[in-house]
Amino acid sequence: MKQSVQFLQGNEACVEAALYSGVEFFAGYPITPSTEIAETMALRLPQQGGKFIQMEDEIASICAIIGASLTGRKVMTATSGPGFSLMQEGLGYAIMAEIPCVIVNVQRGGPSTGLPTGPSQGDVYQARWGVHGDHEIIALTASNHQDVFAVTVDAFNMAETYRTPVVLLFDEVIGHMREKLVIPEPGEIPVVDRLHTSVKAGVDYHPYLPREDGRLPMSDFGGEHRYNVTGLFHDMWGFPSDNPGVVHGLLHHLVDKIRNNVEAITRYKEFYMEDARTVLVSYGCSARSALHVVENGRGRGVRLGLLELQSLWPFPYDLVEEKCSNAQHVVVVEMNMGQILRSVKRAVHDPDRVVLANRIDGQFITPTDIKNILHLIQGRGV
Repeated sequence: MKQSVQFLQGNEACVEAALYSGVEFFAGYPITPSTEIAETMALRLPQQGGKFIQMEDEIASICAIIGASLTGRKVMTATSGPGFSLMQEGLGYAIMAEIPCVIVNVQRGGPSTGLPTGPSQGDVYQARWGVHGDHEIIALTASNHQDVFAVTVDAFNMAETYRTPVVLLFDEVIGHMREKLVIPEPGEIPVVDRLHTSVKAGVDYHPYLPREDGRLPMSDFGGEHRYNVTGLFHDMWGFPSDNPGVVHGLLHHLVDKIRNNVEAITRYKEFYMEDARTVLVSYGCSARSALHVVENGRGRGVRLGLLELQSLWPFPYDLVEEKCSNAQHVVVVEMNMGQILRSVKRAVHDPDRVVLANRIDGQFITPTDIKNILHLIQGRGV
């Protein structure tokens, strides 16, 4: 297959990227505004030899992909806020049992059923803290379809590299808008395959014994090796353990394998940052309006810059500190009540210079909304 150019929804771009990454199994339950992912998967995945199944709910969906991943398949599910809420226990299980999988959350207004067809970015904290207990999570996002494709491939690669679930946090605007997508040729973007153990059948296999590089080779469940999988704290054989040393070591392993690789995980884009006196920090659909404001302002000689975050968790504190160090003001543009704002405030030396430009009413944040905040800043003599 050669490079192709298509005109697609963001949800469809996500599917094309998953297929490019080698997804073999999808289980899901339709929910606005992510339904097109399931619909397109139902058509496209069997054409490539994969399996699609519509489950009875979102709890069953995440459990199904966990089971399929253990058998050696690359897997994905897709949902929105209410369904993502139902998936939290399964997500925690995948974190504890170190099972690679990709979960797409196309965000809508909440809480509860909220605004099924209205855009929001209100699930940022849910992606980070929805699972109980100490843990780390990888959550990626994008503001255009080409980047949706790229970060979806990244999500599958990171899931396999770190043996962890990865969350894709898109939003209704990105999911439903249509724009050009260039689908790269096979091999143009590297794809990470499942790391299988070299331990032969009949030899003692330790499913949770990391190599020197920290990676955990897997054995397809039901294949050559028998081993235990549990959501309890467990030893290197996978059997439950309440030994304090085992518990302490496993928890650090689960957290450190992500926290120690923040630089490798971090994805971002920057625009006009070299001499920016006011830096806009944004992500997802909000970053589209933020970029319009920056480019419009630059045309009038205003020194604006944009830092677009594509990896929200683990949060890139060092990157944000570095990029915002010379700015007089930092404006966080997002469609919630300030969920990334709090992390940006923690990252910079002077949190008082960080302000919020947001909308929480189910309407897309416009360049005019952002300009109104900038005018307030300018009115203070900046």
